[in-house]
Amino acid sequence: MKRLGNIYQQIISVENLHLADAKASRGKSKQPGVIEHNKNRDANIVALHTMLRNKTFRTSPYTTFPVYEPKERLVFRLPYFPDRILHHAIMNILEPMFIACFTADTYSCIKGKGIHPAAESVRRALADEQNTLYCLKLDIKKYYPSVNHDILKELLRRKIKDADLLQLIDEIIDSADGLPIGNYLSQYFANFYLTYFDHWIKEEKQVRYYFRYADDIVILASNKPYLHGILADIKAYLNTHLKLTVKNNHQVFPVAKRGIDFLGYVFYHTHTRLRKTIKQNFARAVKKGNPKSLAAYWGWAKHANTNHLIKKLLTSNEKF
Repeated sequence: MKRLGNIYQQIISVENLHLADAKASRGKSKQPGVIEHNKNRDANIVALHTMLRNKTFRTSPYTTFPVYEPKERLVFRLPYFPDRILHHAIMNILEPMFIACFTADTYSCIKGKGIHPAAESVRRALADEQNTLYCLKLDIKKYYPSVNHDILKELLRRKIKDADLLQLIDEIIDSADGLPIGNYLSQYFANFYLTYFDHWIKEEKQVRYYFRYADDIVILASNKPYLHGILADIKAYLNTHLKLTVKNNHQVFPVAKRGIDFLGYVFYHTHTRLRKTIKQNFARAVKKGNPKSLAAYWGWAKHANTNHLIKKLLTSNEKF
């Protein structure tokens, strides 16, 4: 794919900013920032266009708040106007470029490639039992905060040659340390930062069964020594090329004995279970009778072997 040039004007066009506004506000009409923006929507869009045309846009101050599920982390939030609209405007044009870079084994924050398509890919791989007897499971230490700005910018320059757009993206990247969790652009930058690593794994190391969801990685193979060798190569690559560190909790284990705890499921060669915490939360949602929560957990359950679990929940509300 050729490097993209002359696209800054497409991004900052009033038409694209209106489209970005429509996408960014979808399902959020009751949020205070959206309500405030809608009072002067057209004037705000013109003002954002003018800032971008004159190259005076600067990222607004962040607010932060902690979340504790599925793990404790600090989430960053930008104002709806102008920042979140701009991020959508950029992705309206750049998303095809990012999608074209990703391998088939990359999931998370990609249309049509969320948790359940990833889970289905793992199940298909496990049908080849002899070549999936063992699993290497790992993730990256403090991934979002550890993304190196200079490396990310260099990687983006392999795909983009529009100087005005690169200047804008650089300003957004440098607005916080690492990649701020919660930014719309951060989701794509996080995937893109590892995309050359993905290609290295698949094309140079020729790993057949490889799955990456954000920074959680699963590799399947027929024997443990091969996986230990791949782990050593991965550690060296990530440290040398991306200044990233593999967490010390990495594991190599037999699939039949433990199952693969990944994506909220536990995968075996013969069946798939819900992760224990998902199962417990499902039971609590049934007890509370919250329709929204129940719909989400039914979505999880229908992709696993849960007939016995569902029968118990519906007949006895047992605690798990």
